[in-house]
Amino acid sequence: MGSERRLRLFIDARIVVLLLFLVSTIVVRYADPAMNYERFQPGVIRLMAFSFLFSVCSLLALRLQKFTLFLAYLQVIWDLLFVTVLLLFTGGILSPYSFLYLISIMIAGMLLGRREALYTASLCGILYGAILDFHYFGSLAFIGLLPEDAQHIGSSRLFYTIFLNLVAFGLTAFITGQLSERARQSEEALHQSSIDYDELTRLNSTIVAHSDSGILTTTADGRIRVFNPYAESLVGLGLSDVYDRPIGNFFPRIASAMLTEKEPASGECDYRMHDNTSVILGYSASRFSSSSGVLAGYIVTIRDLTPLRRMEIALKRADRLAALGELSARMAHEIRNPLAALCGSVQLLASHGVVEESDRRLLTIVTREANRLDALITEFLEYAHPKQPQRENLRLFELLEDTCILLSGDSRFDSVEIRNRVPLHSIIAVDHNQFRQVLLNLLKNAADAQPEGGTISIESRIELSGADGFQKKPVTLITISDNGLGMSDEALLHIFEPFWTSKPHGTGLGLAICYRIIQGHGGQISCENREGEGCRFTITLPSTPE
Repeated sequence: MGSERRLRLFIDARIVVLLLFLVSTIVVRYADPAMNYERFQPGVIRLMAFSFLFSVCSLLALRLQKFTLFLAYLQVIWDLLFVTVLLLFTGGILSPYSFLYLISIMIAGMLLGRREALYTASLCGILYGAILDFHYFGSLAFIGLLPEDAQHIGSSRLFYTIFLNLVAFGLTAFITGQLSERARQSEEALHQSSIDYDELTRLNSTIVAHSDSGILTTTADGRIRVFNPYAESLVGLGLSDVYDRPIGNFFPRIASAMLTEKEPASGECDYRMHDNTSVILGYSASRFSSSSGVLAGYIVTIRDLTPLRRMEIALKRADRLAALGELSARMAHEIRNPLAALCGSVQLLASHGVVEESDRRLLTIVTREANRLDALITEFLEYAHPKQPQRENLRLFELLEDTCILLSGDSRFDSVEIRNRVPLHSIIAVDHNQFRQVLLNLLKNAADAQPEGGTISIESRIELSGADGFQKKPVTLITISDNGLGMSDEALLHIFEPFWTSKPHGTGLGLAICYRIIQGHGGQISCENREGEGCRFTITLPSTPE
């Protein structure tokens, strides 16, 4: 490809030189009218015109990209013939154009190499020496080159002219050959470096584009240069939109740490995405320097740590609840036995007729509260030691309809509308009684969140879930949404913890039991909340039993 460019350049240069020749010929003719150029002028013009056509044809042939080497040799041969004929047409030994042989030698060296340059120099010496000898001895008188012109110069000067031109031709060939060889080596090295650079650029672009982390590079003053697709998904803008803009416009916390801390900055920060979703970002910013050791910019990596932090919270909660459940279950058994004896004694005492009416009312209160405490312990034991689910394939739509019938007698649902939007064909593999208990607890909580009335929407769909790079499995997503008062941030933080409740008369075990049941089915339950605008519970169940 480099030889082709050089060949095209030389052909273009020849066309320009031909025009200069034409201008110089006209200038010489009119500058010295005493010189007899009339008989040579038509031949020179025809030679230039023919050379011009030859150059144009060579350019057209070069586009075929098949005969580059042949055209290169042809150009060198043509240049030698052109210069030789031009010397014959313009005075032989008196011609001012003998220096064009040097250009022919340089062209041969640049196009073909050092060896061809030496061959061309030798051929130029032979041709130029022959012209001067033939002119001196009168062998070219038939074309108008009279021997008197050459003999007037003298044999000694003629010899020195030939000798000096031969030396000039040889030196030109040697120097041009050396330069050509170095240029060829430099061109090969540059071509190899270009290939390596292109491969490195493609590899770098591929890594940056397909990284599962956000990758940014900035200048020393924090202006964005690289912004990969992961970062674009966080900000909602492309590279063209953020290029050369300060990183602080999009990640102010990261920019502050990056530009103020001397050591590589890293940490976590809360971030609100372009869709108003709040996430936890982990970041790391490192400096990089130029070849001279001057700070050139920063490389910043960003990762959404929200799923990881949620998983950590869930694991801590599970460990805490497991330990608490084991300890509490043993205590509940120990409390239940004396409570049963106490309740039986009070009932036996109340059955005697000698008890006064006021004492009877107190005994009734003791019995009622003891029964309430027994029910609470029973409920807690269900949480602490849940039964292994007995799964069966159920139609979710029908299960919801049956649950709604059970709730129809509850006064809390008098002003609350339940919208069952579950597909009729939706099948789930669950324990009938346990999952109904989950639905009852969630629907009652949704009704309590809407004391003035409202709607509860229940939907389901099937999605593929799993970590990237692994085979994803189908799961069933069930969402229960209300448009009630919503939850506070504190309530959302403790929502599935036992004995934590925001209700005046709640036990704090309803959602904790739901969490344990769904966990026992190999699923997950989560809550999304917008305080004052309602909340949504999402249940994720495997489509096939694990």
